[in-house]
Amino acid sequence: MTTVVPTSEEDPVLPVVRFTADLSWADAGPEVAEPQVTRLCMEAQECMVMGRWLDLASLMLTSAELVFPKVSDKDLECIFTVICNLASKLENPDDELEMAKLISTKISQQPNDKPAMRLKILFNLYNLLEGPDSRFFVYMQALNLALNGKVIDHIVPSFKKIDSFLKEWNIGVKDQRNLFLTIANVLKENKSLGKDSFKFLTKYLATFSGEDSYVIGEAKEEAVRAVIEFVKAPDTFRCDLLDMPAVGQLEKDAKYALVYQLLKIFLTQRLDAYLEFQAANSTLMKSYGLVHEDCITKMRLMSLVDLGSNESGQIPYALIKDTLRINDDEVELWIVKAITAKLIDCKMDQMNQVVIVSRCTERIFGQHQWHSLRLKLATWRGNVASLISTIQANKVVEEGSQAMQGMAIR
Repeated sequence: MTTVVPTSEEDPVLPVVRFTADLSWADAGPEVAEPQVTRLCMEAQECMVMGRWLDLASLMLTSAELVFPKVSDKDLECIFTVICNLASKLENPDDELEMAKLISTKISQQPNDKPAMRLKILFNLYNLLEGPDSRFFVYMQALNLALNGKVIDHIVPSFKKIDSFLKEWNIGVKDQRNLFLTIANVLKENKSLGKDSFKFLTKYLATFSGEDSYVIGEAKEEAVRAVIEFVKAPDTFRCDLLDMPAVGQLEKDAKYALVYQLLKIFLTQRLDAYLEFQAANSTLMKSYGLVHEDCITKMRLMSLVDLGSNESGQIPYALIKDTLRINDDEVELWIVKAITAKLIDCKMDQMNQVVIVSRCTERIFGQHQWHSLRLKLATWRGNVASLISTIQANKVVEEGSQAMQGMAIR
């Protein structure tokens, strides 16, 4: 009995099966190859008749992977577009997820063989999928492929859309941790993207808020990494690490307590505290790849920021010299460095040897900073209210004066 296969002349599945099968068995000779090619085509046809799309994808992927090094990128893209399109035939989200896992896992197995093309195939698959779970799985596979295949430049632009992706995927906390940490690791591979890597590492650590000590313990090594990255970063002067339980656990940890102490020095103290710490822990500093001269530069800037946060808004040159441990002729140089780094806005009164600060970056933003901001806002609100009252009073007086003038004219 003849079975009618629901395909059309334009259906590319069977031609792709035959094309990849021919190439896969080409070296075996026609006597061996022809029966095998016929068998694969018949199996593919049977899968199509029965609607066994997962089995068909598995069959096609096996041959496609074998011919991957043998064909052009254009042919590869066509082959895998046909395979990926099989996902559109599945109506059940669970089946679609299984298909996404099957295809993306197979494509990611050889990250060093044409990694850019493999990444392009995964992006095409992502765009063909409907389910958020399927899309998230494929995106994670793409991240790991980009990292292992060293083609991170191809995936970095997508990080700008992560917030919208998160809304679409609606993933749980564990998946968010995996996502943020993987992105941080991808960005870490490019030194120029260190600041972005630190941002996603911080996002990862923030997901542990509210967890018990056992779960928080999973983040210990990454918490240490975040502290060291912050200290090393020459252009990062503010962070919220001290407020995070994942970082707070280091304070009483036998192995990492000194790392926590170093972070606290950089965020709450001045140069003298750092120099004292470094003198006692120089070996530790070197073990983490921290360069003493770079740390001094950063601590001088952060100490200057701390001086500028006092209520008076004025910093004597002499105090800057003593705090930063520099010469008289270097004071204005360091002020300019702080301005260039956008840490402070100020004017230098050379006559009176004083810096007048109008704005100063906060190294941390905790309860004290919120209280200070609340007071400033209350003051501004009072000043605005007073100004409005004055304007209204002057308006009443002016209107009364004009009325009197009108009566006098009559």
